Amino acid sequence: MGHGELDYILNIALVLIFANLGGMLSRKLKQPVVLGQILAGVLIGPIVLNIVKPDVIISSYAEIGVILLMFLAGIETDLGDLKRTAGAASAIAFGGIIAPFALGFMAVYYFFPQEGVIGAAFVGVILTATSIGISVQVLRELKKIKDKTGISILGAAVIDDVIGIVLLTIIVGVASPTGETGIAAVILKMIGFFILAGIGGRVFTSFMSKYSAKMLRNRNVGAFAIIICFLLAYLAQGFGVAAIIGAYFSGIVFSVTPYNNRVEQDVSNIAYTLFTPIFFLNIGLSISVTNISLIILPVVVLFLVAAMSKIIGCGIGAKAMRYSFRESLQVGIGMMPRGEVVLITANIAKAGGFISDTIFTSLVVVVLLTTVVTPSLLKKAYTPKINQAA
Repeated sequence: MGHGELDYILNIALVLIFANLGGMLSRKLKQPVVLGQILAGVLIGPIVLNIVKPDVIISSYAEIGVILLMFLAGIETDLGDLKRTAGAASAIAFGGIIAPFALGFMAVYYFFPQEGVIGAAFVGVILTATSIGISVQVLRELKKIKDKTGISILGAAVIDDVIGIVLLTIIVGVASPTGETGIAAVILKMIGFFILAGIGGRVFTSFMSKYSAKMLRNRNVGAFAIIICFLLAYLAQGFGVAAIIGAYFSGIVFSVTPYNNRVEQDVSNIAYTLFTPIFFLNIGLSISVTNISLIILPVVVLFLVAAMSKIIGCGIGAKAMRYSFRESLQVGIGMMPRGEVVLITANIAKAGGFISDTIFTSLVVVVLLTTVVTPSLLKKAYTPKINQAA
């Protein structure tokens, strides 16, 4: 093997070194670990030191990282709690779609009229998606993922993503009438996925509780869980639902088996040693800005819209469901970060020529900013005032 062929191994080593250093520093400064990992990515990426260039292997590892992260979020979800908070989650998701869409549309239409109605509508749709990866990680660190608010955030984020993808399909269908994207077909496929996943999950869990003792006595349950997780993530993608939602579902399936603790331990060992640090660092890596002055205004406008619309929209949704003011704020902040779904939808919009490069780059920076500010804000929202004074 030549020297060049093992370059990717060196890259992964470098990425892990910096991810761990960033995480350690962050912890020392009493900030969530993910924040340090994202900023480490900015540091070693094209903007600052340019040591590591984003490449296919790193982004594949990152993809696995977020899939495992969502699987772990699923396995920590209590199905009973999820059902109990379904009403609240729907109200929060509803607010979290209407406010970003309306504000995003108006902001672009007013500030950047050259984008046109279609461009404005695309930005509105793009801003509806929530990326729960960051919030999940912070909620896990704060041990709040099983709280009423934690579960509502998870449920609402899943609903948001699904509706966001449906909206995207509709708007792509409207914007390019030549494209053969049947809206009804897409919605049917998504419904099909959830029905399949639901039935499959039922069958699988009853099978596990019956025969698992015989089959899995000394075998590695973790490996089995990861296989199921990957297959469901792939299936979800095929059905037009985000892969991370498939992963989350597979986690929920395992949460009701007798093996949930062992699976969680096995999977989190693999995830946190290798894949999730790469996912968070990769967010920072993927930022490249050619002309900063061009994007300052759109970044400021879109960031304010992205942040305020979720806090207001989801907060009102939570308040309507009789959550306290602080709980509503926690939910709103938890729903604020944008991530892979926004990047994917923004890519589609850019490729179709529906939004300009300036707006596209600004959206990428906004994704970064919302992911950078959320961990600290969320931590503040969950720590009572007394501690802060002390």
